[in-house]
Amino acid sequence: MSRSITMAFPHDLGVPEAKKRISERFEMLKSQYIDKVGHAELVWVGDIAHLRASAIGQSATAQIDVEPANIKVEIHLPWLLAAMAGKVEGLLKSNARETLRIGTTRKV
Repeated sequence: MSRSITMAFPHDLGVPEAKKRISERFEMLKSQYIDKVGHAELVWVGDIAHLRASAIGQSATAQIDVEPANIKVEIHLPWLLAAMAGKVEGLLKSNARETLRIGTTRKV
């Protein structure tokens, strides 16, 4: 059975900076992890990012809605990846904290 994860993250970066950081983080994660096992793409339509990632024959999708003070994330995991929903949530939280932190977008 598939599973959806919905989360929201407050920020005070402004929409353009938040979008920039999300795009940078996506490219970093893509090159470090996703490209080694599959494929991923991120497409912006206004202030909404549509993400699609595939690996081991499974595709996950996400929508990231960037608002002036909040970022809403909705991820849809196929049945095989749904078993790892807790791990995906943890990774999302830690990456969001790091990405939205004032002053840096990368771990030091």
